[in-house]
Parts: sequence; structure tokens; C-alpha cells
Amino acid sequence: MRSPGRQDAGGPPRVAFFGLLGSGNLGNHGSLDAMLAFVRDRHPEAQLSCVCSGPEEFERQYGIPSIAMTWYQAHGPGRTRPADVARKAFGKVADLVRMPRVLRGFDVVIVPGMGVFETTLELRPWGFPYALFLMALSASLTGARVAFVNVGANVAREWSLRLLFTGAARLASYRSYRDTYSRDAMRQMGLRTSGDEVYPDLAFALPEPPPVEHPPRTVGLGVMAYRGTNADRDQADEIYAAYTAKIVEFARRLVDEGYRIRLVTGDPSDLAVVEAVYDDLRATRPEVAEKRLVHEPAATLGELMTHLAGVDLVVASRYHNVLAALKLSKPTISISYGTKSDVLMEQMQLAEFRQPIRTLDVARLIDQFRGLEARAPRVVPVLRARNAEYVEALERQYDVLSAALFGAAGVAAEQEDQRWK
Repeated sequence: MRSPGRQDAGGPPRVAFFGLLGSGNLGNHGSLDAMLAFVRDRHPEAQLSCVCSGPEEFERQYGIPSIAMTWYQAHGPGRTRPADVARKAFGKVADLVRMPRVLRGFDVVIVPGMGVFETTLELRPWGFPYALFLMALSASLTGARVAFVNVGANVAREWSLRLLFTGAARLASYRSYRDTYSRDAMRQMGLRTSGDEVYPDLAFALPEPPPVEHPPRTVGLGVMAYRGTNADRDQADEIYAAYTAKIVEFARRLVDEGYRIRLVTGDPSDLAVVEAVYDDLRATRPEVAEKRLVHEPAATLGELMTHLAGVDLVVASRYHNVLAALKLSKPTISISYGTKSDVLMEQMQLAEFRQPIRTLDVARLIDQFRGLEARAPRVVPVLRARNAEYVEALERQYDVLSAALFGAAGVAAEQEDQRWK
């Protein structure tokens, strides 16, 4: 049974956002920005905080009181490797006591979107998955409602990850997923999902920037520092080198055909691939490198969308680079590292314009690019219609969330049944 909290006593609800925030990942912050706008618009009386991986940076950017997610993040690494290992081990035990203290007094803990139940990139069970489970357990002990809002998932192979993922999800008061694939993945891992909902990714609720004038034949190229998954740790360097070489080759081909490239990223680690593209063109095409390449850092997903508003087509790897382009109704090719990107492209009727990142073929990518460019006038209206549907679906979800998390009155029961599939 949920213990009384400040909200039950009549005070303003205390809301904590939880996740890998403050570390520079634009996709994670895009989901947060959408959920933050919802809470501030519908529940302006709420007192906001954040429990995250980069509290100092988060507080600087948002002005919201923040605290480190784990003891280790709060106290920092040891001076030597043995000392660091010891601090990490101690931190896992210390967090058993620390996490309930951190969450004590909160009424609601929101995990805003993000692929929190995914293993598409390198992930250690006793890192974020452990912190996520400990958060859900601590919240249940201290009386807070936990909400996983439009999160992503895939079937984890490791039993430890399955236990941590499903354990955290079972303790939640509210769960929703950004696609049916994610919900099905949680069901396959043993979670009962009959009452869970599916809505579009939260980033589709972000405001769309105005059109940006730009030179003709400008292409958005979204890159990432891809090193494979947990199963690929021994080959991570080779995987990264192969992917980067293909991106460099593709960029060179575009420049040779007269295109201008706007490079975009989604995480600070991606800048190494940006530099690889610049280095290659400065060496092989010095006369046009500075004229045909442009890269401007983006601090938010909103800024990234402003940059993409100034392109004609997009070719991207990171999920939220692809999503941001589609949100702007830009004809897009996905270089996919996970099923989530494939599902998104299928929903947008662009399934033929994708490739798996591990088997990326540059010649085929050029053919896909030419085909999409020719079809662009027919693609754009389809994307605009789909975007309008997504915005409406998310507005309906906000009514459901208000009732589930804040006890808002006046939400008709039938609205819960009109959820987007």
C-alpha cells in the first residue's frame, strides 16, 4: 500500500525525473523536454527535481535541483584502478541505503521516454539497470508513484538484465511504451503487459522549429560512435573503424556529386566521427571541404531540429536523429542499430529506406539516397499526416497521465480506451 506523501496531505506534488540525463545525450533530453513541458503546463504547482547521471550539468542547463543517481557518481572515481574498483563495489552496497533516502518525500518519479529497457548498445547490468531497479524498489518503499512513460525495450539475452528490467517495471504505477515492439519485448521477458499502453515517442510532442532558408542540395548526415553491443566488446574497435570508414566514404561521394553536408550528432562521443569526416575531406578534397561541410553543436534536441530544418534530406544513425528528421517531415534514410529504428521507419512508410548498421553498404546507400530524393514530393505529405496523428495521440495520453500520477479529476474514462496503437 502506498504510504501518505506530501500530495496526499494537500501540499504541491513533488516530482522527480530519473534517468541518464545531464550527460549530453540529446535523445534522452528530448524526451525529458517533452515531459517537462507536460508537467509545467498541466501541473504548474508541482515542485520539480531530478535524479540523474550528470546533476551539475543538468542543474546548470535547466535550473532544476538535481542529485546524482548513485553514490559512485556523487563521490567520483578512485585515484588508482584498484581504488576505483573498490569504490564502485562499495557504491553498489551504499546505494541500498542511499536511494531510499534520495527518493523519500517524492510523490512521483517519472522516467521520461528513453530506451531504458534496451540492450542495443554497450550496457553492464550493474550500471544503469541496477540503479533503475533500485529506484523503483526504493520508490515503492517510500510511497512514490513510478511512471515509465513511452520507454523503449528489447528482449535482453542476459538473465541479470531481464530480472532487473522486469523487476523495475513490475514496481511501477504506470507503464507505456513508444511502440508495440517494446511492449511485446517486455512481455516476452516475463512481464504482464495487458494493462500497458503504447503511444508515440515523447519527442514527437516537441514544438517544430520554423523553416530555415538554406542552400539547395543540402543533406543532413547524422553520425554516431557505434561500437556494437555487449556481445561485441572484443570487436568494438573494429566495428567502430568499419562504420566510420563507410560514413567517410559516403560523405565523400555526396561532396563529389555537389551536395552540401550538415553533420549532426546526438552524443558527445559522436564528435570523433565528425572529425573523421572533416579530416578525410581536408586531405582528399581540400578545395571544397570547408565550403561543403558544416557542423554546429546542439545542446538540445530542439536545437538539433533547428539545424535539420535547414536540410532537404537526412541520412542518420542515432534513433533520435532519425526521429527528429521525421518529426520535421524530412525524407529520411535510417542506418539502423536497433529494431526501434526499423519500427519507426515502417510507421512512417519508409521501410525501404533503411540499412542495418553492421552490414552498411555504401553503394546501396547511394542508390537509396537517389531514390528517396526522387520520391521526396510524395513522401513529405505522408510524413506530415503521420506527425499530426502522433501529436493528437500524445495529447490524449497527457489526460491519462494526469489522472494516473496526479489524481486529476474530470478525465473521462473513455479517453483511456482511445489510445494510439
